[in-house]
Amino acid sequence: MTTPRSRLPDVQVDAHQHYWDPARGDYGWLTPSLRALYRPFGPADLAPLRARTGVARTVVVQAAPSVDETRYLLTLARHDASIAGVVGWVPLDDPSAPTLIEALAREPKFRGVRPMLQDVPDDAWIATAPTARAVDALIAHDLAFDALIYARHAAALETFVKRHPALRVVIDHGAKPPIRDGNAGWAAWAGAIARLAHFPQVCCKLSGLATEAGPGWRDATLRPWVEQLLASFGAHRLLWGSDWPVLNLNGDYDAWHACAHRLLAGLSDIERAAIFGANAIAFYRL
Repeated sequence: MTTPRSRLPDVQVDAHQHYWDPARGDYGWLTPSLRALYRPFGPADLAPLRARTGVARTVVVQAAPSVDETRYLLTLARHDASIAGVVGWVPLDDPSAPTLIEALAREPKFRGVRPMLQDVPDDAWIATAPTARAVDALIAHDLAFDALIYARHAAALETFVKRHPALRVVIDHGAKPPIRDGNAGWAAWAGAIARLAHFPQVCCKLSGLATEAGPGWRDATLRPWVEQLLASFGAHRLLWGSDWPVLNLNGDYDAWHACAHRLLAGLSDIERAAIFGANAIAFYRL
């Protein structure tokens, strides 16, 4: 099911998707056991899905903790107009990070960085690592910071956000709520979301929820989690994203796009246009 054209914003932006090629060899998490994902995914694979859903532009987010992968994505972006921005990776605690950020910022589609906090062994790393010089460089070049976290990282991220009030931060995938656990993890997650939403420079991506749900999810499965994100951040700090092709593990592009539109049907046209495009354009300076 697709959403009627009359209800779509003028420019829909997928604020979170990936392209990769396993043959590149730097995706530690991407193994042959993930059969649905273990192959190259590029702009030609996403093009028919974008056409069916009316998504014109995308933000491509890093999937490997390497500068080489960031450069690979920037190369793709130079040759594909649908890629509006790239969120890459740099070693934020390395003394060379400011110089590297300055060099990458010369690429017009380089729009931010993501340190993959969920995979760092120390949950408090972002609050304790020597990243201040790198963050100053991000701010100086008007770049954003993607926070890939679970609720357990929220306290450390709060410390980081307080320390850098001029840095634009977006929480990926709604902080990966424990949807499969039902009410068991609701309180900790909802509390973390509410605390992070207190900071006006923090936005949140309405993405990744299907992946965190159990198989056979429906609108009703995701509704309370979407409503909590909306209540916390409001329509003007939520960015819709697909998390494709990771989405293929437990859903598909058309279904998640249509589900999100149905769950947000009660909003005004302006609010829906914000979530499905305008917010991403503003946040990432696309």
